[in-house]
Parts: sequence; structure tokens; C-alpha cells
Amino acid sequence: MNPLLQLLNGFGTNCLLFVLTLVMAIPLGLLITFGTMSKFKPLKWVMKTFVWVIRGTPLMLQLFVVLYAPGLLFGVPMSNRMTAALVAFVINYAAYFSEIYRGGIESIPVGQYEAGQVLGLTKTQIFFKVVLFQLIKRITPPMGNEVITLVKDTALARVIGVAEILMNAQRFAASGVIWPLFTSALYFLLFTGVLSVLMSWIEKKMDYYKG
Repeated sequence: MNPLLQLLNGFGTNCLLFVLTLVMAIPLGLLITFGTMSKFKPLKWVMKTFVWVIRGTPLMLQLFVVLYAPGLLFGVPMSNRMTAALVAFVINYAAYFSEIYRGGIESIPVGQYEAGQVLGLTKTQIFFKVVLFQLIKRITPPMGNEVITLVKDTALARVIGVAEILMNAQRFAASGVIWPLFTSALYFLLFTGVLSVLMSWIEKKMDYYKG
């Protein structure tokens, strides 16, 4: 196969992992946030412990656990390495996103919740009509940082045998061809550059609200 085409196919795997992780981790992170902020103590501490464990261990270790634990513990091996990578990435980033959400929610002045209650709004209505857009503005910068980090982290999928761009580049390097490594760097630089511009545009769009 043409080296550039092989690198492009590998980068397609990185992009797929990136997109699917965001699509699943963003809403899952919000659910975890509701759990960590729940008044039901057992749920709260289970979720807090989960977030602590995920944030306190390397993503690389989590990839190995997701790949091998089902087979070793339950006799049901994870047959698809891309699926294993996706599960590990979604769990990891959902935990990080949940902390960003929690920080954003807690930064909203209590008086705004109280004002919504005075107006007769339910907690759900207060969240969606009063809190949500302020929350989006406050969490956009840290979320942008995590999204850009995710782009680079997708390269870690290679440690469990997912044929992403760096794995393909390394194969060429092992045979004495060095330029695919630099081409891989260019792909990542372009991707993160486009995302940085996009996140800056979103932040400017959110500037209409100064609260």
C-alpha cells in the first residue's frame, strides 16, 4: 500500500476514535456529574470514587484493563481492540468532563437558583433556562483543552494494537523510512490547529453573555 495512503487510513482511525469518544463521553460526563452532586450519599460516593480512580490512573493502564479484564475475570475476552480502546477513552474522558461540569455548575451564584425557585421554576427548568448557557460559557475553555488533548491521546490506542497513524508510521521507521513520523506530526498539528481556531471562535460567540 502507498505509505501516504496507509498513514491516512491510520489517521482515519484516530479521527473515528476522537469523534466517537466525544459523542459518548460528553453526555456520560454530565450523568456522572449529577451522580457526584447527588444528595443520595451512596450514589454520590460511588461516583466520586469512580472519578478519583479514573483520574488517578494512567489512560494507558485503563486501555490494558479494558482489553484484558473481561477475559481474565469473566471468561469473555474483548475480541475487538478498537472497541476496547473506545470504551477506555469514553470512561476516561467522561470522568474528566464530569469534573469540568461540576466546577462550572458550582461556579454559578446560588442567588440565580433561588431566583428561579421564586419564579416557580422546577430544578430542571432552572437548569435548562437559567444555568445551562452560563455553564456552557464557563466550561468552554477547559473543555477545549481536553478536546485538544484527546486528539493527541488517540495515539495511545496503539499500545493495545489499534492500527492508528503512529503505529503505521513506526512500521515504516523500523524499516528505515523516517519521513512518515514527521508526516504524522503534521497531521496532528493540522488537526489541533483547526480545533484551536474552532474553540476560539466558540469562545468569542459566547462573549455575548458577560456573567
